[in-house]
Amino acid sequence: MIGTAATADVEVAKTKTGTAKPEVVFPVGLPDQGYFSWVDQFMEKNPGYTELSDRKILEWAAKSGMYQTQQRGAAGGSNDKPEARFGIPSMDDWSVSRVIAAIAPTAPRNYVLPELKANLVAADRENALLKFGSQDFKRKAVVVMGDPDQAFKDTVLAKLLEEKKAKVEAERKKKAAEEERKKLAEQRKQKAIEARKAAEEARKKRMRIKAGEEDEEMKGEEGKEEEGKEEEAKEEEAKEEEPKEEEPKEEEAKEAEDVKMDDAPVELTEEEKSTVFLKTALPDLTERELAMSYASFSLPGKAEGFDDIAYAWQDEKKCAEHMKAWVMEKKLTNRAEDLTPGPEFKEAYAAWQKKLQEWRKAQQDFKDPARRKAAAEKKAEEAKKKLEEDKNTMIEAGDEEGAKKLEEEAQAKAAEPAEEVDLENLDVMAVEDILDVGGGEPLFANFTYEDWTLLSTRYELHLLFHSFKKDLNDPDRPSFGMKHLGYYYNKYYRKQWNFQQFGVKEFDDLIDLIKDSVSVDSASGNPKADAAVDVDSESFVKLTEDNRRERQRRIDAGDETARLKFNRPQAPIRPGVAAGGAGGYGKGGGKGKGAPAPAPSYGQKRPYTPAPSTGGSYGAAKQARTGGYGGSYGGSPSSAYLRR
Repeated sequence: MIGTAATADVEVAKTKTGTAKPEVVFPVGLPDQGYFSWVDQFMEKNPGYTELSDRKILEWAAKSGMYQTQQRGAAGGSNDKPEARFGIPSMDDWSVSRVIAAIAPTAPRNYVLPELKANLVAADRENALLKFGSQDFKRKAVVVMGDPDQAFKDTVLAKLLEEKKAKVEAERKKKAAEEERKKLAEQRKQKAIEARKAAEEARKKRMRIKAGEEDEEMKGEEGKEEEGKEEEAKEEEAKEEEPKEEEPKEEEAKEAEDVKMDDAPVELTEEEKSTVFLKTALPDLTERELAMSYASFSLPGKAEGFDDIAYAWQDEKKCAEHMKAWVMEKKLTNRAEDLTPGPEFKEAYAAWQKKLQEWRKAQQDFKDPARRKAAAEKKAEEAKKKLEEDKNTMIEAGDEEGAKKLEEEAQAKAAEPAEEVDLENLDVMAVEDILDVGGGEPLFANFTYEDWTLLSTRYELHLLFHSFKKDLNDPDRPSFGMKHLGYYYNKYYRKQWNFQQFGVKEFDDLIDLIKDSVSVDSASGNPKADAAVDVDSESFVKLTEDNRRERQRRIDAGDETARLKFNRPQAPIRPGVAAGGAGGYGKGGGKGKGAPAPAPSYGQKRPYTPAPSTGGSYGAAKQARTGGYGGSYGGSPSSAYLRR
């Protein structure tokens, strides 16, 4: 301990006397707008202050010899709340930060608390002030917003120039190392060539000695041959060296140019000189943290308990305007991460799904003659039952004459011939009963997969836009940007949004298919619902049928561009569907003795029941698919098959 140290090893300084309380500074600024740069400058100018922040804890740990387990440059989190990956529990879970926060108020020092998000939220500021009591500390807020002063800008440019010089110097060193490497490689290559030549000369000399001088003629011929080879080798070397004669000149010119560039002073470009805030490897706040908190950002006030509030760059009014504009811009561009679908949306969507199922069943019943007949009989029976109930009600009330008249009117109406309806020229928007536009035919009788998809899309987007506005309850955000459509669609409907399923790439192209239901606001560019929130859901059926008829007229006129080509999602194969059949393996069918193994499905998607091999045409044999497995499920002869 210092108290036990020798006098010669320490320097005794007198403590300053006085009643001035230590100061705690709370910087208040916006993310990615020079906040931490200002803190760094403040600490350089005021070395007597101690910074209490997570980034300083990481810096302290690094200087103490602790290294994070993550790869270099792979740091996560943000500048405000960086991630710690030391492999030490008390460091990684930030227990050390909580300990320091508890101990710091007990030491009479000057502190700086650069908690970016916490200092922007009033409730968090109040909690921080409670730790540093007014009786022990002077509590000061410094607002760092708006257009910085010239001193800050000059410091930013100086640091930017320093970073650029360091980068250029690193490039120069890298280039010099590369040139040295090439030079050494060339030297090694030249030495290897010389060594090969020396070895070749030695080999030739040994051959000449071995041959001796006994056969002068052979020696002469060999000499000529060797001379010829040497001449050829020299010619080849000359040819190889010919194009290289100009290389030294080019290389010298290039080296001279590089030396000239290397010696040129490093300066900032005009674009770099316009930089106000330095870019950092990490954002000041993570995207999620920002989205969850920016709506509650506010400027500090004296009522919160601050002894002093200073504005470093601009006055209070300009700072307030700057923050308001910044928050508004974030509202228009950021997602509402904390938004949850309200009960009214859930109730409306459940009712819509129920109606949609009823309409699709009504279409299936109309397409099936047997079901159509049964539905007509049921409708007649219900009408007869209602007539009897009305008559009994009149009789009980003593109006027997009225009951008799009601029955006569019903009989006369039944005797009248059915009114013919011109379905081709039907005014779709004037239809009163979409389940019966004439002869029991529903308005949606001719709907295909594409029409049902467009109908659902019309209503889902209509409900989404109205529900977003109600559930968020923010007058500044009546809608959201187009880029967030998929996010909110998934949040409300728990399914993915995909333009490609409609065969289009842009929202504007989709609007042409669902016009009069959804459009884009000309002022904000955000999507919006055209109809009121309480519009009858049947109106979407009418709009879809009207649009279908318009497309059909264009197709009949030869315009094939009006034909819809949607991409149907592939339904997953249900286990055991293809396992039926005589002697099959499916449910209800036993494994027959000696029966062949079931044929593999090879990724077939839709169930299909084969038509009988005899009697009737294909059209007569083909039955409407009602969403089941098609055919029997078990081991009956009409087993269910799958086709692509």
